[in-house]
Formats: sequence, C-alpha cells, structure tokens
Amino acid sequence: MPDIVLMSDPRVAKIPVEDRGEPLVDLRTVPGLRLDERQADPDGAYAHVRRGHVERLLRAQANLPDGLRLLIVEAYRPPVLQEQYFSSYAARLAEANPDWPEDHVYVQASRSLAPPHIGPHVCGAAVDLTLCTESGKELDMGTEVNASPEESDDGCYTAADNISARARRNRGILGGVLSEAGFVNYPTEWWHWSYGDRYWALCTGAPAALHDLIDWPLPAG
Repeated sequence: MPDIVLMSDPRVAKIPVEDRGEPLVDLRTVPGLRLDERQADPDGAYAHVRRGHVERLLRAQANLPDGLRLLIVEAYRPPVLQEQYFSSYAARLAEANPDWPEDHVYVQASRSLAPPHIGPHVCGAAVDLTLCTESGKELDMGTEVNASPEESDDGCYTAADNISARARRNRGILGGVLSEAGFVNYPTEWWHWSYGDRYWALCTGAPAALHDLIDWPLPAG
C-alpha cells in the first residue's frame, strides 16, 4: 500500500481554520438520503452534517449505478464523545502492547480515530458511509464499517489487498462518486470521507480548513 498520512501527522494540526459558519443540517430531514441507526445517539447528533455536504452527498448518490444508494452511518460526533472513543482505544492499544511508548500509541490510535482536537467528525465535516441496494441490503465492502486495523488485519485500509475482488470493486464505486463530489478519504478507513476539515485541506492543498470544531448540544435558535 502507498505511504499514508495519518491524522496524528503534525502537518494536519498546523493547518489553520477559517470557519465559514456553515450550520449543521439534520440528514433525517433530507428525503433523498438514507441513514442507518447503528451509531445513533439519543439526541440525533450522528445525523447532522455541514449544510454544504448535503448537496455533495446527493450529487455522489446521483452518480451511482442504477439500484445503488449511499447508506450513511455517522456524520457529526460531539467532541466529548470523540475524546471518549480516542482515549478508550488508545488505552486498549497500550494495554495490549506494553512496550509501545506513549507517542507510538498515539500514532497507532490515529489510524482508527482522529485525535479529538483535529477530528473531522467533531467539525461536522466527515461522513462514515457505505453502499446498499434500493431495498437496504449492504454491499460487500470487505469489512464492516468501523472495523479496526487489529480486527480486520488492516482490511479496513481503503487500498487493502486482503479483500475480495467484489469488495474492491464496490470500494472503487463508492470512492469514485465521493471523490467526484469533492470529498477526500482517510486511507485507513474506506468508509470515512470528509470535506472542509484540516485533513481535507492537507490532501487538497487548500490554504485553510473551512470548518472548526462544533460543541454539542447546538445553541438554541
């Protein structure tokens, strides 16, 4: 696999942010998009995304082959939840690998979860998604959404070579329409695509990120 820039790379954190003030939109109010509830939270934070992403997602879906749909699993993630996920995963890695120094644990954890202060999800800029049929049956993508490198033998990497030809084709279909719509992929997670965050800016050469961290719950009004 090609060299991969991880979220823990110092170049990501150095990207400035020029927030556009674009509000979050609840994807459950968008009739053309389908959401899965496996990551649903009681407040519905998971279903929110920056307003400009809605048009991009609809454009990507319109370019899919007949009979296929995007299936969105999670979009916005509150910072406190990102912190819990990252800390818990890093702790498990450290326990399983007691010889790893703390900075290496941090880097390894960033393969599956972005450090909270720069995470695309906490900015409402990332979407975890897969493909399904019109009836809702998910396509073979090689691993489950959110599979870790450890449990998938790195099969979660977008360019993994230990998945079937069918799964590779399906990943290619998903990546093709999302790339055309302007999203960038995090190469350790085939399902993770974002626009306007620091990682997107680094990958595209943009001078600044467009979306900053958003606290939850959202302010009233």
